[in-house]
Amino acid sequence: MKNTVERFSNRVENYVKYRPDYPPEVLDLFRDEMNLHEDSIVADVGAGTGISARMFLANGNRVYAVEPNAAMREAAQNYLKDFSQLEIVDGTAENTNLPDDSVDFVIAAQAFHWFDWQKTNVEFKRILRENGYAALIWNERLLEANDFLREYEAILKKFGTDYDQTRHDNIEEKVLREFFRAEFRRKTFSNVQTVDFDGLKGRVLSSSYMPSEESANFDPMVNELQRVFAKYAENGKIQILYDTNVFYTRF
Repeated sequence: MKNTVERFSNRVENYVKYRPDYPPEVLDLFRDEMNLHEDSIVADVGAGTGISARMFLANGNRVYAVEPNAAMREAAQNYLKDFSQLEIVDGTAENTNLPDDSVDFVIAAQAFHWFDWQKTNVEFKRILRENGYAALIWNERLLEANDFLREYEAILKKFGTDYDQTRHDNIEEKVLREFFRAEFRRKTFSNVQTVDFDGLKGRVLSSSYMPSEESANFDPMVNELQRVFAKYAENGKIQILYDTNVFYTRF
């Protein structure tokens, strides 16, 4: 498997444009059940291009966007350039380069499955202030909700290089229990991404396990996508359905 830090370097443009956002109910959950307020300081670990960091910045929070991939840090800097409360940090989940007791919340969105979770537990506890919260967030695509999603999943399985090995829904509850080492809660929210064909194609190409344009499988994959899109799209659009899952606890 490619080095996990660099495997998204050639996916950044599609990641910025075509990855789904998070529903507003996620921020409500942080406010209502974790006492997030405007003065809270958030570390977004594995921040990528800044999609998850943005909702906290828009809430007025100071955010440390911790990301080891240089191309993604550059993309986040550009994407979030209007937010003065942002600080981008070259770091990993296991070594964030943040000071001790420096943040009220540490989150990881679409990223935890890349971490060494045992070392990450130690690092999160080091940077969190007393009574701070840790939260893991995923947009989990629904696989069986309708015929389009079933055929879309079949395309990913057919053309994906290491799809089964890198899927974040491979994370078992046992791993989450061992990571949090405390009782944790889970909340699920519905999320919808509406795309045209370019959006569907870009969503596929944002995933590190799918063929890039240099691959011999690229054109056959695009042809399959075009076939499925033409079969199910309405008025030139199609919906990708997700459950947004948030796992959280006070460390």
